Amino acid sequence: MPTYKAPLREFRFLLNDVLDIQRYSNLPGFADAPMDLIDQVLEEGAKFCEGVLAPLNKVGDEHGCVRNDDGSVTTPPGFKDAYKQLVDAGWPALSSDPAYGGQGMPHIVGLAWNEMVSSSNMAFGMYPGLSHGAYEAIHQHGSDAQKQTYLPKLVTGEWTGTMNLTEPHCGTDLGMLRTKAIPQADGSYRITGQKIFISAGEHDLASNIIHLVIARIEGAPQGTKGISLFIVPKFILDADGNPGKRNGVVCGKIEEKMGIHGNATCVLNYDDAVGYLVGQENKGLNAMFVMMNVARLGVGLQGLAQSEVAYQNGVAYAKDRLQGRSITGAKNPDGPADPIIVHPDIRRMLMDAKAFNEGARAFTFWTALYGDLMHASPDEKVREKAGDYMGLMTPVLKSYLTDKGYANATNCQQIFGGHGYIEEWGMSQFVRDARIAMIYEGANGIQALDLVGRKLGANGGRAIFSFFNEIDDFVHNHEDDAELKPFTDALASSKAQLQDGAMWLMQNGMTNFDNAGAASHDFLNLFGITALTYMWTLQAKAAFAAKKNGGASDPYFDTKIATGRYFIARVVPDAAAHLAKMKTGADPVMALAADAF
Repeated sequence: MPTYKAPLREFRFLLNDVLDIQRYSNLPGFADAPMDLIDQVLEEGAKFCEGVLAPLNKVGDEHGCVRNDDGSVTTPPGFKDAYKQLVDAGWPALSSDPAYGGQGMPHIVGLAWNEMVSSSNMAFGMYPGLSHGAYEAIHQHGSDAQKQTYLPKLVTGEWTGTMNLTEPHCGTDLGMLRTKAIPQADGSYRITGQKIFISAGEHDLASNIIHLVIARIEGAPQGTKGISLFIVPKFILDADGNPGKRNGVVCGKIEEKMGIHGNATCVLNYDDAVGYLVGQENKGLNAMFVMMNVARLGVGLQGLAQSEVAYQNGVAYAKDRLQGRSITGAKNPDGPADPIIVHPDIRRMLMDAKAFNEGARAFTFWTALYGDLMHASPDEKVREKAGDYMGLMTPVLKSYLTDKGYANATNCQQIFGGHGYIEEWGMSQFVRDARIAMIYEGANGIQALDLVGRKLGANGGRAIFSFFNEIDDFVHNHEDDAELKPFTDALASSKAQLQDGAMWLMQNGMTNFDNAGAASHDFLNLFGITALTYMWTLQAKAAFAAKKNGGASDPYFDTKIATGRYFIARVVPDAAAHLAKMKTGADPVMALAADAF
């Protein structure tokens, strides 16, 4: 039976030593979140995730969700009670606006909580996760009346939310959507159409589900310029704001998926359903992208979370499983064989995962801090930089973390040998659950195109050049630090290769768009390596400082530095390969005619 232990020490190290979030104690959210309170919150969160959610992960995988004849959906055994405990404890409100009943904690604290939830039970975590995305969209683009009506119940978790984009004939190309909206005399709309792949689209956890649906108002322009966003509640609210009459939306079926069986991924049929416009007509994608970006960051976190839990179980198995002898001599001479953790190739897979997990976690926390500053900082320049970074880093976080998270899950499954493919050990579930993160909320290839085609050149390249300058300044400011030199040298090298790749794209991508498309995957991976190299340099700096300030006897810091050195030695060299591949351009990729495949 797989197990999970929340990495609380890692959280504290990042929040305290690396990011020093207490320096922002004068800002909203941070002012009411001293580290001792944050520690208490995360410790309680860990107890809930380890004790309540993790034991239900396998249950959800085995039982799945069941669609009943009336279109209602029953979630796996234990999910309903766990969700009630979640709501009763106030977890959905953790980082939401106090004006609507939220606790107002910094988003970076909410991120740590969400990682624990996703590692312990990814499918369960999607129910409150999508609700928070709906909350954000309405919070930013809804009318005052809509905010007062829907946000308090979304904040508490009494109601959940969804996002409805995909249709059977269109996924990423949303301009092809057919769902229509017909204006009514009372200001509402009648929504008719079909949406597919709707996570948490129907369930028995909450008393209402607030669907955010994109549709085209009759007579609106074709393509993405004619898309509007609507609130379509499962139950229409009565005069007192409580769920009343059932709306014209029903679950037609539950998709039978490769993984995340505990989440009800539904086909939703809208038949003259009552909907309410969010924001302006034909501007729906602007509002929906708020929810999509929240979801994309959450999906990137899922990649890390599945890598973490797979790694933890891989380590436990490698220490326990006796098989063969160490090639340098027996390490367990009194036993019949050595534990497989002595073998270099097992170490390679575990170190790949460990180095990724700790670097990726730093990257998500660092980015989440900028998300907080984007809203809370009084300095306009800080808010501008934070907004630039959030836009630039989102496709990298979503894609790089899910690609590598899935690879690590499969490697940790490999450590189990044949047992890794036997369901009772739980490793195959981590692999199956992790695989979808590379696809949904915009497949990773689309994220790479977004990075190269939109984010790289936005505002004249302001975001990417700001990132380059930040790294240059860091390297320059630490050029006399002998201990840190291996890290700063690797960071300078990786950044130079990323900058070289960006310049190549600017010179060659506009003359032949296929060059940009063919190079986008490798450029995104080059960006991911550079970002994690920066994160490892920041962590190494903090670890060296901690050792000098009374932590010399704590093995945690030596382990941290050794893990960072592994990343520098074994992962950073991949940057050169990605740069070389992207510079080959489109010709090798596009050489074959379509009928030659």
